[in-house]
Amino acid sequence: MRDIVTFFVNDLNDRVSAIGAAVDSDDRARLRTLAHQLKGAAGGYGFPTIGVAAATLERELLSDEASMAALHDKVEDLLQLCRAAMGSKYDSKKSR
Repeated sequence: MRDIVTFFVNDLNDRVSAIGAAVDSDDRARLRTLAHQLKGAAGGYGFPTIGVAAATLERELLSDEASMAALHDKVEDLLQLCRAAMGSKYDSKKSR
């Protein structure tokens, strides 16, 4: 199980980059897809807070009224949680 969780955490860097690229290009459809995928994966790998943040972002993106500027805080919350999870991988190796 540890290998699977490590794979997920390692993959977060690519997900963070993809989310950033979607925001930069104002690609709401891509951002919604990424949030949806992360919502599903995060809970299954033991990262429920990331899943909740991704679900919140996805829900906001389903509303055509939300501008990218209005979504900024939700995107940043999600990215911060992802970065924290990536950092925890390295922290756990230090404690061994």
